[in-house]
Amino acid sequence: MHDRTPLLVLGLGNWICGDDGLGVDAVQRLQREYDAPAGARVLDGGTLGLALLPELDAADQAILVDAVRDDAPVGSFVRLEGDDVAPAAAARLSPHQVAVSDLLDAARWLECYPRRLVLLGLVPDSIELGLERSPSVRSALPQLVSAVVEEAARLGFEFTRRETPRPSNGFRLSDGTGALGL
Repeated sequence: MHDRTPLLVLGLGNWICGDDGLGVDAVQRLQREYDAPAGARVLDGGTLGLALLPELDAADQAILVDAVRDDAPVGSFVRLEGDDVAPAAAARLSPHQVAVSDLLDAARWLECYPRRLVLLGLVPDSIELGLERSPSVRSALPQLVSAVVEEAARLGFEFTRRETPRPSNGFRLSDGTGALGL
């Protein structure tokens, strides 16, 4: 049994599949550059799928961060909310889409869906095996992190920018910071 989480910010994606790792990069950047307010939890969910159900169950509100396929140009910002999120997970998310779709379906079936759910992401270029993000996605990542901070503020949670970013968690981020820790 988890304590309630007023706000969960959940980065999703496969870090070793090109632009699919942008959700993971975004939450790592958020953790490095900002202090989370009381009541907010920032989590790198990677490709854990149904294993994330207890986290979603404990969340009153959730912001999912992921690559989202769309007809817009690569690197374009995408925001979906509420009932639009689950269909997008089924049709427009990247290779781990089945896991995210299953996660949201299970949450709905078990009646543990967050009362407010938002999906923020960028349109990917390549989701093939590779550690690098495409140039368009890489340059849009700071704006995605800012969008997460702004969305959290709309929900009543003020992230505070750190004067000095925290050290990397040991993995190389798409912006070249950190050291490859595989």
